[in-house]
Amino acid sequence: QVKLVESGGALVQPGGSLRLSCIVSGFRLDSGAIGWFRQAPGKEREVVWCMLRSGRPINYLRSVAGRFAITRDYAKNTVYLQMDSLKPEDTAIYYCARSLANTCSGPMDSWGQGTQVTVSS
Repeated sequence: QVKLVESGGALVQPGGSLRLSCIVSGFRLDSGAIGWFRQAPGKEREVVWCMLRSGRPINYLRSVAGRFAITRDYAKNTVYLQMDSLKPEDTAIYYCARSLANTCSGPMDSWGQGTQVTVSS
């Protein structure tokens, strides 16, 4: 059974850091692309970072370039989103998802339940 479970969301002050984890089961990390998405209240869901099957990371959101980074750990079946220099506008529910088509630009076939990140003083 394909499953993705996010964790690591929290309330953090502006300028702080968080590391989100996406633990996967039922498939290999390199079976397709795995992306981090976010959805803020009243806004559409957007792609933040994507890691292709090859391990190549692709940034989709210019506002997080240089602050966020995606990595993966095969031994732990986990994809991470390291978030530094957090801003209030980063507040959102963060999701990870998989695409067997090896792209985060189209429909994703499996989603996690999401983890809440709130950046506020």
